[in-house]
Amino acid sequence: MPSVLVTPEAIRELDGPYARALRAAGFEIVYPRNPLFARGLCDERETIEELSVVDASIAGAETYSAGVLDRLPGLRVIARCGVGYDQVDVAAATARGVLLTITPTTNKEAVAELALALMFGVSKSLVRNDRAVRAGHWPRKLLLPLRGRVLGIFGLGRIGCSLASRAAALGMRVIATESRPNPDAAGQCGAELVDFDTLLKSSDYLSIHCPLNDQTRGLFDRKVFARMKPGSVLINTSRGRVLVEADLLAALTDGPLAGAGLDVFEQEPPDPANPLFQLDNVVLSPHLAGTDETSLEGMALEAAQCIVQLYQGTWPTGAVINEQLRPAWRWSR
Repeated sequence: MPSVLVTPEAIRELDGPYARALRAAGFEIVYPRNPLFARGLCDERETIEELSVVDASIAGAETYSAGVLDRLPGLRVIARCGVGYDQVDVAAATARGVLLTITPTTNKEAVAELALALMFGVSKSLVRNDRAVRAGHWPRKLLLPLRGRVLGIFGLGRIGCSLASRAAALGMRVIATESRPNPDAAGQCGAELVDFDTLLKSSDYLSIHCPLNDQTRGLFDRKVFARMKPGSVLINTSRGRVLVEADLLAALTDGPLAGAGLDVFEQEPPDPANPLFQLDNVVLSPHLAGTDETSLEGMALEAAQCIVQLYQGTWPTGAVINEQLRPAWRWSR
């Protein structure tokens, strides 16, 4: 009987559609023995131990390095529960015939909603004022509006478009920079495509929605922050290493940024002594943007369906990252 390791902690609490889909297709469901595995805190040896007994995984924060993949000859599919896959060495997986899939259709609204929540949290000083009122104070500092302001979106994919349509409904003007621009899609979600420099200097709020890769790693550094509009707010729900935290700290303390909302960090979980945590113009979230009750169930089911389809000889179009394997790939080696 083929088996699937289900890694994300929250999914294990759902014995719903994803589990029924796997069991109906003849899969045994296995959960990690090491409680640190799902949080990406295991070394290569421990990772290999967890994965050595399964044919596929619904992956979370664990790392699939070349060294790990070398020791997993039976692994056929890594089904990422989400759209990011920077924890997987794609070239190494491809070279070893291991398919990598994502769940592209199920969490875009959840991420867009949390990006908006962070924008509201910063602009309306929700955390700062909550603490002040609880402490017996009654602050009167003016809040920042969203209506009539410019939202810049860096990365106008499914998530960026989902945010754009919501922001437009709030009365914001939306501009966006996209590496593979699609004017029709931009028009449908109410966004105007602009170049990167225009995005930086024109955005009152700038929300990052790009993948982490060689082009985006550390892109938002002190030079980029210096080009941003004075008094603007940065939102990041993509990946922490897209920006340089030390440079963000300087931009928040010395300008030009008025605030930031962060769901992701360079190190996860972050160090509690992170100096960003001492700033009251920063609102924080523990990398939960794509995960709410609705999206989690949808992602789990979509990941399971990818595995089942591949096992049954059907290709999950639009979900496979290393598409070049399609002509010759078979479940059985």
